[in-house]
Amino acid sequence: MVTLTHYLVLAAVVFCIGLAGVLTRRNAIMVLVGLEMMLNAGNINLVAFWRYLGSQAMSGQMFAIFAIAVAGAEAAVGLALLIAVYRHFRNVSVEEISSLKG
Repeated sequence: MVTLTHYLVLAAVVFCIGLAGVLTRRNAIMVLVGLEMMLNAGNINLVAFWRYLGSQAMSGQMFAIFAIAVAGAEAAVGLALLIAVYRHFRNVSVEEISSLKG
């Protein structure tokens, strides 16, 4: 039997892996992948709490779908910015991006 605790531990592990990816990677694409993992951990929590707290409304699922839509838009904008940076610097290193400051 899978309980709420199992889902919360899974979400915590996924969030920690995503956080480690954001903090340790120098490649901007891998930083975006880490952010997506962190958002997915939040979605796991939303759906797990909805399922195990016995809500009759589909609020947890609707919040998760909204978060997925926002994450998709964030990924599209982030990748477009990375393509523009790559065309300028021929590199997607985070250190190169920080040199764009005015």
